[in-house]
Amino acid sequence: MQNTISFLLETEKLKAVLRQTKPLGEDRYENSAEHSWQTTLVGLLLLSEAPDYIDQLKVLKMLLIHDIVEIDAGDVFVYNDAEREAIAEAEANAARRLFGLLDDEIGSELHALWQEFEAAQTVEARFAKAADRVMPVLQNLASGGQSWSEHKITRDQVMAKNQPIAGASPELWATLKAQIAAAEFLAD
Repeated sequence: MQNTISFLLETEKLKAVLRQTKPLGEDRYENSAEHSWQTTLVGLLLLSEAPDYIDQLKVLKMLLIHDIVEIDAGDVFVYNDAEREAIAEAEANAARRLFGLLDDEIGSELHALWQEFEAAQTVEARFAKAADRVMPVLQNLASGGQSWSEHKITRDQVMAKNQPIAGASPELWATLKAQIAAAEFLAD
């Protein structure tokens, strides 16, 4: 039980990792814990449309733990591909350290789930990756493109980076795609 307590207290640090998007109506940046919670909620809602062969619990577990490595490695803006590649080793080290705080069985399971999410080779990982993209798009569309504008992200970049949403919900992606295409604040 002490290992579980140590891990849970360590995950408190995720609340201090700031992202690039602001919560609606707030003048502060959201933290990675908030993002992980809301991304898991997105996954839960989208799973109602998912095929029966998807392991729903696995998807939700992935979404809950996918950003835990940011406790050590920090958050990298999703559109910064070069920095995302550069931080991969730091994230892998963070995963070993953080999941290593837990007893072997659960720590190994969560570490394997994190690796599966990162590799995006399974249907569950691809679904989880798609769910992870939804809230930043919704937040930007509702805020006049707050983080997209701050980082000079183009419409083409937004479309390309978020197209995987279609894998979780073609209907949601069609709706978002139309809103992105109509957004006046995005550069072409």
